[in-house]
Amino acid sequence: MNYLQQIRDKFKLILIDAIILGIVPILALLLRFEGTIPVKEFVTFRSCLPWMVLLNLVIFYFYGMYHRIWHYARMRDLVAIIGAVTLSQAAVFIITVMLSLEVPRSVLILNWLLSIGAIGASRLMFKINLDLVTESKGEKENLLIVGAGDAGAMLVRELEQNDNATTRIIGFVDDDEKKQKGRLAGFPILGTINELSDVVKKNKIDEIVIAIPSADGDTIRHIDLQCRNTGVKVRIMPSIYEMVSDEVSMGEMREIQLEDLLRRDPIHLDFAKITNYIAGKTVLITGAGGSIGSEISRQISRVGAREIILLGRGENSIYEIHQELKRKFPEQIYHTVIANITDKDRMARVFERFQPQVVFHAAAHKHVPLMEIQPDEAIRNNVFGTKNVAELADQNHAEIFVLISTDKAVNPTSVMGATKRTAELVLQEINQHSMTKFVTVRFGNVLGSRGSVVPLFEKQIAAGGPVTVTHKDMTRFFMTIPEAVQLVLQAGSQAEGGEVFLFDMGKPVKIKDMAEDLIRLHGLTPGKDIKIIYTGLRPGEKLYEELLTSEEGTTSTKHKKIFKAQIQPLDESDLQQSLQTLKETTDKQVILKTLKHMIPTYKSKQLEV
Repeated sequence: MNYLQQIRDKFKLILIDAIILGIVPILALLLRFEGTIPVKEFVTFRSCLPWMVLLNLVIFYFYGMYHRIWHYARMRDLVAIIGAVTLSQAAVFIITVMLSLEVPRSVLILNWLLSIGAIGASRLMFKINLDLVTESKGEKENLLIVGAGDAGAMLVRELEQNDNATTRIIGFVDDDEKKQKGRLAGFPILGTINELSDVVKKNKIDEIVIAIPSADGDTIRHIDLQCRNTGVKVRIMPSIYEMVSDEVSMGEMREIQLEDLLRRDPIHLDFAKITNYIAGKTVLITGAGGSIGSEISRQISRVGAREIILLGRGENSIYEIHQELKRKFPEQIYHTVIANITDKDRMARVFERFQPQVVFHAAAHKHVPLMEIQPDEAIRNNVFGTKNVAELADQNHAEIFVLISTDKAVNPTSVMGATKRTAELVLQEINQHSMTKFVTVRFGNVLGSRGSVVPLFEKQIAAGGPVTVTHKDMTRFFMTIPEAVQLVLQAGSQAEGGEVFLFDMGKPVKIKDMAEDLIRLHGLTPGKDIKIIYTGLRPGEKLYEELLTSEEGTTSTKHKKIFKAQIQPLDESDLQQSLQTLKETTDKQVILKTLKHMIPTYKSKQLEV
């Protein structure tokens, strides 16, 4: 609605109110005197009417009656009408008493009641007229909402307040028996989710929106299947994670994604504890341009760190996350540093300049097949790069150091997993003689991270297939990036030093099933439109991942989704000798045998017997 239209609408309302306020007192007199108004009362009212109308209009204006957008009127707007009329009639009553005007009290009461009714009716007609004008602007699609709860009601409000909306809300479906045949926000509940097909046909639905942001993955999968059987367009509201982490609006609907089918119960964070160890502190994030590092930077920006140092060796990724953060959090202080964690002199200058109090170490080489080919580079980055940063955190008296590890560090079959387990051992050793609290967080794969299987599948589907899966029985643990980082921050708040924290990753997911889900989400049929071929396990890969070795047990923590592994550190002299060997050699077999010595559960097909 443009500015001139708003001005015109205000004048229309003022004119309508002036007419109502001029006629209603006469009607009140007619009712009071049963159709015949005495001359005396008529003369009195005729002389008072102009200033009464003017006084009412002035009070209405300052009460905000002409600043409201009546197109979106709700119950509180009716309350405002009652308040404005009551205030204006009270002012009239006070003036009549002060001027000793003989106005029957019953007339003033009738005038008050009739004014509320007439002005309320005028606003209702005004709203109906606006709605009809909006409705006539173009053909709209019929919309059905799945989920007759708070989110569904909020979605209705957002859609109704959008003049440019291209949809017409028809109603809801919901499995709650108590809601059947009822109404929500003025729209009917038309049936259950299992009755979707019949509801869609009967009401000629063009689009379905799933409005259950707290639903788990199994529920979303069931609803998605029912929706897709109808053949109409399906969209979904953001999940709780998205609304909390990405600051998306509840009205920002999108197509269903793989993350929706893998949702779990929302994580409940202890923000007080997170705030205590991050707020007002200088925080260093290594690998800040990566998937996990960038999400850590987003979330701690909301907590209120004093300064955030974004460190990485890829200038483009650091530049991109810095630009995003400056736009989202303009008050937060950021520093960008292009550096390699393996360059200890460079890292020493970074620590000396910024003196970080909290360090999140997310920088790592993580591609399993690539690290199998060049284990010396994996050792240099994942082990000695981590050692550099950890030692500098100790020397500069950082308070907390959090290492981002992986489930591939458990009973490793890859160089990448073995180097991450070695990094865990290095941290435990340093923690034994440091005031800094060194902790490790170990979790599985994150959806959408760089190099993960999902972007690969997306590219293969876009190219028409085939989708390549290494083995039909391969399973992996998966989390969304925001979910993983929320647990990282929570684990950091529980740090006492030396812990290896594990996350509740839920049930492992078959990679084959993920591939089929992605194909269906693109509106295609697995095996028919897009073929799936099995290529065999790559070097260093497992059929399934583990979060614990057989020797490790867990203890619970104060957070139900975080557990603490009971791990015995390696003998210090043995660790130092093994690290010295790794530092001095580039021989592949020596590296593999040294890793095997440090991690007895390490199994590599590349090891010479």
